[in-house]
Parts: sequence; structure tokens; C-alpha cells
Amino acid sequence: MAQQALNNLARGAIGIGAAASLAQASLFNVDGGFRAVMFNRLQGVQKGVIGEGTHFRIPWLQTPHLFDVRIKPRNISSSTGTKDLQVVTINLRVLSRPDEEFLPDIFSSLGLDYDERVLPSIGNEVLKAVVAQYNAEALITKRETVSHEVRTALTKRANEFHIKLDDVAITDLKFGKEFTSAIESKQVAEQDAERARFLVEKAEQEKKAAIIRAEGEATAAAVVSEALQGSPALVELRRIEAAKEIAETLSKSRNVTYLPSGGQNMLLNISSASSSA
Repeated sequence: MAQQALNNLARGAIGIGAAASLAQASLFNVDGGFRAVMFNRLQGVQKGVIGEGTHFRIPWLQTPHLFDVRIKPRNISSSTGTKDLQVVTINLRVLSRPDEEFLPDIFSSLGLDYDERVLPSIGNEVLKAVVAQYNAEALITKRETVSHEVRTALTKRANEFHIKLDDVAITDLKFGKEFTSAIESKQVAEQDAERARFLVEKAEQEKKAAIIRAEGEATAAAVVSEALQGSPALVELRRIEAAKEIAETLSKSRNVTYLPSGGQNMLLNISSASSSA
């Protein structure tokens, strides 16, 4: 009896374990930001898209495949020729995600690595087509327009593969050595021309200032000359003021003790002259 009870208990444990394993194999989870596409061994890829949460499946017969539907960044680089035959390397930043409604079609035609299969090829295709319409210099001056054309064309091509593009932008432009050297030489020439223009304008301003200053000095000299001719006493006053300034300067020097002027001290003469005046 005891042996039979143990056997029954063992069979029951095995059955419970098998049932638990079967239940675990029959359930699968779809995490946030993911969607699932179900593959049936008898019917192929199912048309419906399975959302987030825990779901039931038939073990062995059905296999879920998870798609990441969150926005993913990608850099696409392409070296191509411009309209004037210059070589340019363009780096493109793309933010993409799959169109959830068409996930079964994407899985059937492209697989889970759809973005690796599609975006680099169509990105290079669009970049080459757009860049070929512009000269190298226009790519710099009309960068926003070029970026808009690339975004429009690439979005249209990606839609053909059920891929949505949330943002497309040109992040970098690199030209060949010859064109880069030509641009640098042009910039240096423009700077030299600007510097020469500044020197010419400076010389013109200095010339005008010198003319105005000369005219002012001539006018002042004419006014003084007229004043001197009209009043001889003014000449004497100027002479006394000049002699006084010279005498005061010399009197402060350690090497000069007195100044002879007609046998009398110059300071005394000036003082007396100032008193008589």
C-alpha cells in the first residue's frame, strides 16, 4: 500500500510538473515598446499584431517574434559627387520606427533586421540623387534647402517599405582637399580685401582730419594776425607772457641761479614789467 501511494504521488508530481511546463510554454510576454508577430507552422505569418502584455500561444505550432517599435537613431554616411564634380561626404541622422500596422508584411519580406536592410541603401540612393543637383558651394549656402529635399525624398522611399521617419537631418559636410583649399584661399583673399578697404577708409578719414585741422589753424592764425595788427599792445603782452614762462621754467632748475638780461635779473624785469603793465 505504501509503495503504491508513493508511485501515485510520483505520477501526480510528474503530471503537475508537465502541466506547469506546458502552461509556461503556452504563455509569452510582450514588453513595453514592443509588438509581436505570430508565426504558425501550418498557416505561416499571421496578419494580426499582438500588443503589450501576456498572451497565449500553442507550443511548437505557434512562435511569436518581437519587434521594437520605439524610435531608433541611425547615422548614414555617403560619399558622392556634386554638380560641379566635387567629392563630398555627407553624414545623415535618421530617426525611424516601423509602421505597426504592417509589421506582418515587414516580417515576411524583410525580417526583424528590416532597418539594417533598407535604410543604408535608400539613404545612399537619395543622398546621391539630391547632391548631384547642386554645386559644392550651394551645398553650404543652401544647406537647409538640401536637407529639406533629402528629408522629403527619403521619407517617401521609406514609406514604400512601411518605415516611418520622424526626423532626417544633415549633420556634417566634408569636401575634398582641393575644394577645401580653394575655400580657405577665398576666405583669406576676402579678409585681405576687407583689411585693405579698412586701410583706405582710415587714410581718407585721416586726410579729411588733416585738412580740417589745417583750415582751423589757418583761420586761427588769421584771427591772431588781425588782432596783432589792430592792437600793438597785444604783441607786448604775448612777449611778456612768453618771457615769464621761460623764466619760471629756468628758475626751477638747480643749475641756474640767475638770468642776466640787460644787467638785471630776468625775473625782476618780468615782475617790474608786469607791474608797469
